[in-house]
Amino acid sequence: MPYEINETHDPNLKSWVESANDPSSDFPIQNLPLCYTDVREEDVPEDRRRRWDGHICVAIGSKIIDISRAEIAVAIVAELPKSERGCVDDQLMYHIGCAAYRADPIWPQRLRLALSRFLRSGNRRAQDLVEQLGAMRDVNDPALTFNTPEPVDFGIRNYTDFYASVHHATTVGAMFRPDNPLLPNYKHVPIGYHGRASSIVASGTEIRRPNGQQSPPDDNPSAGPSFGPCKLLDYELELGFFVGPGNELGQPISISEAEDHIFGVCLVNDWSARDMQKWEYQPLGPFLAKNFATSISPYVVTMEALAPFRAPAYARPEGDPRPLPYLWSERDQKQGGLDITLEVYLASKEMRDRGMAPIRLSKGSTKDLYWTPAQMLAHHTSNGCNMQAGDLFASGTVSGPTPDSRGCLLELTWDGQGKPRKAIELPTGEKRVFLADGDEVIFKGYCEREGFRRIGLGECRGVIAPAVSPV
Repeated sequence: MPYEINETHDPNLKSWVESANDPSSDFPIQNLPLCYTDVREEDVPEDRRRRWDGHICVAIGSKIIDISRAEIAVAIVAELPKSERGCVDDQLMYHIGCAAYRADPIWPQRLRLALSRFLRSGNRRAQDLVEQLGAMRDVNDPALTFNTPEPVDFGIRNYTDFYASVHHATTVGAMFRPDNPLLPNYKHVPIGYHGRASSIVASGTEIRRPNGQQSPPDDNPSAGPSFGPCKLLDYELELGFFVGPGNELGQPISISEAEDHIFGVCLVNDWSARDMQKWEYQPLGPFLAKNFATSISPYVVTMEALAPFRAPAYARPEGDPRPLPYLWSERDQKQGGLDITLEVYLASKEMRDRGMAPIRLSKGSTKDLYWTPAQMLAHHTSNGCNMQAGDLFASGTVSGPTPDSRGCLLELTWDGQGKPRKAIELPTGEKRVFLADGDEVIFKGYCEREGFRRIGLGECRGVIAPAVSPV
């Protein structure tokens, strides 16, 4: 069930980490996202080496604090009454590191409460301990390496991408089926496909332009397909969801229990090779056009942190079918959506070389998703498919009803049936219909609501590098 608003959401809370009190910060004390980091050993003073290797941390203001250090973990848990600490003494490190993935949904809530109290202004003992241990670093410290979020002993093993934005589905469908943009099943079933987990990379990882087959030219179909670097490289603005406890094989997750199995969210860029996709997607769907790279932001913002930013499920127009009973919950309809603003920015290599700021290409909201996270997860497991701790599923491209809220270039540069694509002009005079080598794509996400502190999801970045020939 959706989390209740509690003391951790109090907009008046301040932290002893001063940068967290900046109103523009993505990571105030009301957020407390988790991340998984390490540092290059040569960049760490000798007396601190191996202390940061693969640790679970919390982002607070402009800092990252290692919360899986034994001394800090003990101090964090000590912020809770003894009756709420649970049996964690013998496996304290494991519990701190795996809080997102415990079968007991109460433990992540307790960890968030303990973290909030540990980091609040006036807790001098906590501040002294962190500073004494050297367990706090700057978010932009070049020695830090952000990894894909994961439990202690394994990474993301499974990844599923949905197609949950009706505006995206309608616009793309109109390109190929102007008389019938949406297929008959779209409003009855959450559409999705299984992606490639091994090519999920953390924000900032270079994205290599893929090679692949492209279809014969429209004006010369007898020429046969060609092979080479993708010419129509695109981004896809998405929201990702991390699975918590999961379910046993053969045991579906009900719509009423689905949110108990979703721990938190991140930004997702499911890079897409549109020319390769056009040639290969029928009859089985996406393959090489999608599996070369998927970027995710390094911070997992918990569902509990998002409690003040819940929204009703998408208001289906009159005449749309009501979801089948296994996808219907009154509570999910009332507050199963999320009010998260998502933005896309672009900076070409020339723009960066000239010190120019990235330009915003679009701005949308997850309120426009036709299917809720709970509906996606309930459908995913309705046949008994087993979700595992740390699995990732994503919304698919998040697009809104207006042209400036379209979440990919395929939509953004489309100007109507039979018309040439409308290029985006950059401040340098460069033009883009699809991505060029050297382009940097930046996703941002944040939540705002009167009476609550603004929180953010951070950024998801990727720079396009030239293709490498396999020949």
